[in-house]
Amino acid sequence: MPELDAIDRKILSYLQNDSRMTMQELADKVGLSVSPCHRRVKLLEQRGVISRYIATVDQKALGLHVSVFISIKLARQKEEDLNRFARAISKWDEVLECYLMTGNRDYLLRVVAADLASYETFLKTKLTRLDGIASIESSFALSQVKYSIALPV
Repeated sequence: MPELDAIDRKILSYLQNDSRMTMQELADKVGLSVSPCHRRVKLLEQRGVISRYIATVDQKALGLHVSVFISIKLARQKEEDLNRFARAISKWDEVLECYLMTGNRDYLLRVVAADLASYETFLKTKLTRLDGIASIESSFALSQVKYSIALPV
C-alpha cells in the first residue's frame, strides 16, 4: 500500500472527527479544490484505508448504563476451540469488542448491558453456556475516562 502523505492524513483526521462534512468543507480544510479532494477520499476508500462511515451513538442514551470487561480463559487453546468461541460471540449484540490475547487469559471482551440484571442474564443464558470455557472474570467500569475511535494519523 502506498504511503499516506500529509494531505491524506489531514483528510483522515477531519473525517474521523466528522464524516458528515461536505466535500467542499473537507476540501477547504485540507487546502484542495473539491475534485482532487474527492478523488483522494475515493482512493482512500478503494485502498481500504477508509473502511466505512458510521454514527457514534451514546450508550447511556440507549439505556445501556453498564460496561463490563470480561477476561475469558478457555480449557484448550486449539484452533477449533478458538474458532468456535469466536463464532459464538460474534453473534451477540452485547459484545462490542473481542480480542484474542496473549498472557494468562485467552480473550478480552467489552460488553454493554442496561443494568446488572441484564448482564446476569447475558452471562447465564449465553456466555456460561459455551463449551470449553475454563474461567470467566468480569470487571465493571465505574466511569469512562477516555473514549475515541479516531486513530492517530
